[in-house]
Amino acid sequence: MLERSGRLGARLVLLLLLLLSRLGGREGVVGDRSEGREPLQPFDRLYDSGVEAYYSGDYPRVVHLMERALTSYRRLRDGRLRCRLRCRAEVPLVPLVPPLPPETTPGPAEELRFFGAVLRRALCLRQCEQEELGGPPSRHRASDEVRTDFHRRVPYNYLQRAYIKLNQLEKAAEAAHTFFMANPEHMEMQQNIENYKTMAGVEMVHFIDREAKPHLENYSAGVKHYEAGNFELAIESFEKALKEYFTADMECRALCEGPQRFEEYEYLEYKASLYEAIADHYMQILVCEHECVRELATRPGRLSPIENYLPLHYDYLQFAYYQVDEYVKALECAKSYLLFHPDDEDVQDNVSYYESLLEEGLDPETIEPREDAAKFLKRHKLESEIIKSSAAGLGFLYTEPNYWTSYGGRQDENQVPSGVNSELAEVHGQSMERKTITNTERELKEGFFEQQKNTVPLFRKGGPLLFSDVKFVYNSEQLNGTQRVLLDNVLSEEECRELHSVASGIMLVGDGYRGRTSPHTPNEKFEGATVLKALKFGYEGRVPLKSARLFYDISEKARKIVESYFMLNSTLYFSYTHMVCRTALTGQQDRRNDLSHPIHADNCLLDPEANECWKEPPAYTFRDYSALLYMNGDFEGGEFIFTEMDAKTVTASIKPKCGRMISFSSGGENPHGVKAVTKGQRCAVALWFTLDPLYRELERLQADEVIATLDQEHLGSLELNINPKDEL
Repeated sequence: MLERSGRLGARLVLLLLLLLSRLGGREGVVGDRSEGREPLQPFDRLYDSGVEAYYSGDYPRVVHLMERALTSYRRLRDGRLRCRLRCRAEVPLVPLVPPLPPETTPGPAEELRFFGAVLRRALCLRQCEQEELGGPPSRHRASDEVRTDFHRRVPYNYLQRAYIKLNQLEKAAEAAHTFFMANPEHMEMQQNIENYKTMAGVEMVHFIDREAKPHLENYSAGVKHYEAGNFELAIESFEKALKEYFTADMECRALCEGPQRFEEYEYLEYKASLYEAIADHYMQILVCEHECVRELATRPGRLSPIENYLPLHYDYLQFAYYQVDEYVKALECAKSYLLFHPDDEDVQDNVSYYESLLEEGLDPETIEPREDAAKFLKRHKLESEIIKSSAAGLGFLYTEPNYWTSYGGRQDENQVPSGVNSELAEVHGQSMERKTITNTERELKEGFFEQQKNTVPLFRKGGPLLFSDVKFVYNSEQLNGTQRVLLDNVLSEEECRELHSVASGIMLVGDGYRGRTSPHTPNEKFEGATVLKALKFGYEGRVPLKSARLFYDISEKARKIVESYFMLNSTLYFSYTHMVCRTALTGQQDRRNDLSHPIHADNCLLDPEANECWKEPPAYTFRDYSALLYMNGDFEGGEFIFTEMDAKTVTASIKPKCGRMISFSSGGENPHGVKAVTKGQRCAVALWFTLDPLYRELERLQADEVIATLDQEHLGSLELNINPKDEL
């Protein structure tokens, strides 16, 4: 009986939809069905079949099914998008007639017109999607797990493996690069890509991102042109990026109009009234649309968006237009930037300066911010007000994120960042929380930029080194970066020999690397040990206790030097201490083109393509300063290198030797790596420090207790509880 009444109700609703569509005078809103279109196959079924084919070793079928799955996934998104945009245009919900006077009470006719439009749009969407997909939309409801795989680009991982089996190297490289762009922490894929680069027939043009977002690609191109001084090309790229951004924003908002979401089994107890149900669902949609700002500024595989992303377009453009003498457009873009950051004094000064450059008779007041920026921000603020007020009334939690931070700014090479005083940055140890891109000084005075073009900021050496035998070698300026220092004689020759001797007695292969013998390259063997382990071995008599204690003492000496040199205002704590030796494996050094340790940053995920460093897990975001204290130099290769954020351009190269120490801030301002060790063994004490006591190294605290006990000569029956860390 219930089933029959349900069918009857559905027919009545459909009849009402058809009736209302005629009353609304909008027959045929969907249009004629396209003949001959092949029904779209569900992407999740194709994907599952492709995975089965992979594990059965049928690689041609893997390629066929995975490529079809990706095509189906793309067609499904595009089809839904076309339908939602089409039906939004053809069936507007806002009445086209003038609104009623304030004193007039809306009657039933107004409500019927509104809900009639809602029903007509629902009918439009249903018919359109059935035409686009060649069948009922319900066939394409995939599980969250499968959708996550597609969001993470997992199908491309299967594709690159299948293509390499089929010896289709160009397509394998393309698939590998596409996967890696969304999974930059995937070390195996990174190594695969390095291997592809050495293969015959594979060129850099094959490393393309098949899922690249045009607005992000054009933005990145604009930044590169800008930094290279190609301002005409920068303007072209940023203007394209803005156009693509607003298109992507419209699409993102349309795709938010999905089904209502419930937490687990919440829907079973959902008993909302008509207007509560409408409000609940609409608020989900509105919050999703509001978050498109964050979504469009976030690169694939990242949790954090590019800071200040949309306003930065106008910031770059205002200066680029100034450089090509288009002062009206420069003023227009500067005013657009001020819509987002009205209190930015630097850009306010720019506006005044641009106005002084205008042709005589041209009124500056007639030059207004760009209309697209003004409309965008007006809608964004209105959405924010609605969400906040509704959150309080409907009883759900909502915190408005800071979508546009004023400190996320463009970077002008060879100019002093306004966020950090170049002379004091090194002295006071100001480390960028996330990346080196900061607001640049925008003093637009006559000739200022010409004078600054070839100027490099000078840095002081820093604070005292505390120990008379320690020798200062290079500071940040001489190392072509920020927050860097190179010192010699931190260890004596005798101490180096003693440490090297104790290393041979305490190190285990894979220690600190989750047991992996060759964690960064298959051409070297890695061994390591912690301070606590050294003290335990010393106490047990396996190595001289004096030598084990030396490891503890020299790491504490290094900590004091780093804290003093960078003149930190708070205590620097150990985050992790690790003695590590890497040994070149004989017979595997011919034609090596890899690194001993790939280019990386110590507290963020380096993204060379985006020129970003993302301070988010799995990076050790709590690390603030790093140091490497070298124990020997009798090996070949193994130079420590700093690079630009592109992970390619080397800015400084340091040859290790006994007693040499390199120290630097741990963020994206200091990408670094180690060149291949091609002969012999390279040993060093690696030190990471934090300013947050919550992230103090547990084993270090235990080692402190051991040392205190030894100093008091009350060893007793001290039991050492070893808890090895896998932090590298």
